[in-house]
Amino acid sequence: MIVIPAALAGALWGGLLARRRKGNGYDIAQYAAGYGIAFALLGLFASVLLDRLY
Repeated sequence: MIVIPAALAGALWGGLLARRRKGNGYDIAQYAAGYGIAFALLGLFASVLLDRLY
């Protein structure tokens, strides 16, 4: 299950990135959601790839 940790890591990274860029609460939420979804998709592909290989 790579998807859930990847989504959480992406959301954390996106939130911190928006905070570093001095965004307001909505910006932080949007970045966290966007990065969380993107990392979840990457984690899904990695999970399927690993499942197919092993």
